[in-house]
Amino acid sequence: MVVGVTVSFVFAAERRQLILEMVRANGAVSLRELARVVQTSEVTVRRDVRALEAEGLLDRRHGGAVLPGGFTRESGFPQKSHLATAEKTAIADLAASLVEEGEAIVVGAGTTTQELARRLARIPGLTVVTNSLLVAQALAHANRVEVVMTGGTLRGSNYALVGSGAEQSLQGLRVSKAFLSGSGLTAERGLSTSNMLSASVDRALVQAAAEVVVLADHTKLGTDTMFQTVPTDVITRLVTDDPPGHDDRAVTELQALADQGVQIAVAGASGGGGTGGDPVPARPSRRDMPLPGPRRNQVHGSAPQLRSAAVLGDQPTAGERERERAARVADLRRR
Repeated sequence: MVVGVTVSFVFAAERRQLILEMVRANGAVSLRELARVVQTSEVTVRRDVRALEAEGLLDRRHGGAVLPGGFTRESGFPQKSHLATAEKTAIADLAASLVEEGEAIVVGAGTTTQELARRLARIPGLTVVTNSLLVAQALAHANRVEVVMTGGTLRGSNYALVGSGAEQSLQGLRVSKAFLSGSGLTAERGLSTSNMLSASVDRALVQAAAEVVVLADHTKLGTDTMFQTVPTDVITRLVTDDPPGHDDRAVTELQALADQGVQIAVAGASGGGGTGGDPVPARPSRRDMPLPGPRRNQVHGSAPQLRSAAVLGDQPTAGERERERAARVADLRRR
């Protein structure tokens, strides 16, 4: 009996050490990725993350773990590029389907918008304005896409142009859509980021567009960071991925965003557990949540499209919670 406990403790200690090393190396890692690397369930990984947080070694964030003080810390591009790769690919596929030939759009900096740019290269007649070197690079060899870069000062951590030069170059610009990503998204504050200069340029990009499309995987839903970039009532559409089965918080956040008038399109990642590469179908599944009615500050004339767990009664059982979560996700899929 003692030997069994000792072996289990050693395995847990080694597993937690590996989790800690991954978070230290990447700044932020999703629970799904941690579970894949340590070859255990997300339930076990979540327990390990709680234990490490209790020791002050890392902080839990929605759908993952970050270094202590992660609220103000921003991971660089090399770290971000390895997070939620399958989800970002599916989101980019769906977002590209929103762009028509001959449109003029702006695309902000980020790993998800970089994935989008790779797909935009196949759409003829586009004009793409961007402050991202990575977006521009992805479009550099597209024969029938015109790329316009802002001025500004290079911010090396995410290969983006920021500062007054970038903002001034966007003055007087008008395009049909803006595609933006960020560090976090909540119904209360909208899209946010950890860097003041990046936030300021993103706000300038938004002001140039008739519609604002936010690209955010489920790990960013419910996460709030320092600087607001796009208030919720300015966001036209959110393109995101299917939250995993345990992620009630993400589904609830989607409900709250829909309540405030944001159209929600859910991209189905291939199999829900891709290991990278390009296994995403050419035409991804698209499940739109129509505008549920008036924007905020107006009286809602009908019930929201998604139901909140808060109105389902007191103290639901685990089975009831799971059935409710499945029903709410099914609402997204039908729409």
